[in-house]
Formats: sequence, C-alpha cells, structure tokens
Amino acid sequence: MEHVILVDEEDQQIGTMEKMEAHRKGALHRAFSVLVFNSKGEMLLQKRAKSKYHSGGLWSNACCSHPRPEETLAAATTRRMKEELGIDAHPQYLYKFQYKANLGDLIEHELDHVFVCEFDGEPNINLEEVEGWTYVEPSLLKDKIKENPEQYTFWLERIINTYTQYV
Repeated sequence: MEHVILVDEEDQQIGTMEKMEAHRKGALHRAFSVLVFNSKGEMLLQKRAKSKYHSGGLWSNACCSHPRPEETLAAATTRRMKEELGIDAHPQYLYKFQYKANLGDLIEHELDHVFVCEFDGEPNINLEEVEGWTYVEPSLLKDKIKENPEQYTFWLERIINTYTQYV
C-alpha cells in the first residue's frame, strides 16, 4: 500500500496518508513532475496507461508521481524516471506550484515540484505506467492543449504555461 506525504500550504510535512485515500479526500500532498527535453529543445511527453487510477490515456509530461515518506524529491524523481521510462537521469529542481482538480471520484490536490532534465534517445517505457511517448515542440504543445484540452492532463497545461519563467 503506497502512502503520500501530506503537506501544508508552505510545503511542511504534516503527516502521511494512503495514496488512494488522499485522492478520495482531496488532501494536499507532495508530488513532482519531470520535464524532459532533448538537445533540439523538444519536450518528451508520455501517454499515461489507460489502467492508471486517474487520467489514464491522457498525454502528460514525461514523468510524474509522489515521493515516498522519508524519500527526498531528488531520489524520487530519479527512481520514477527509471521505473516509468527506463531513463537514468538526475533531474534538477525548477519550481513548485499548487493545484486542485476534480477528476470524477478522485481529487488531485497537490503541491507539485517541477524538475527538468535533458535526454536524447528513446525511452524504454514500462507498459503498466505508459502506453506511448513522443517528442513535441513546446510552443506547438501549447496550441494542441488549447485545441483539445481533454487529451491532456490538467497539470500539464499549468506547467506548459509557466515553466519558461524558470529556465
């Protein structure tokens, strides 16, 4: 059973909770999103596996998840990049933001820490997590999200509209 780290508005840990319970209750918890760019400046997107507990089949940033209790964000990003994409990388922290989204029976209420790294090549995807991937020019991605927002995760739109302030 996985647990997430509950936090207050200032990102101070206030406890832990079983992951699905936190998403049912909409409890604010720590999360991360990794943006991966190749040397051409294209962003790696993943299509989330349809079997994911929410947002299955939607396009999202390269990697997103939650650190485990007692795990640093840096260690968590490195771990999940390997688990989801087969990429051995050490993403660098950019910024954090908070969001809340109603996803049917679940509520994503996260303090999301955004990380970035560079990778040239093809990921070796874990089909339990990811059903597809592509590289896309970020300015084109903004247009695609505006045209078809239902094909993308809620948090990706927030990230794509703000990350350039930090790079």
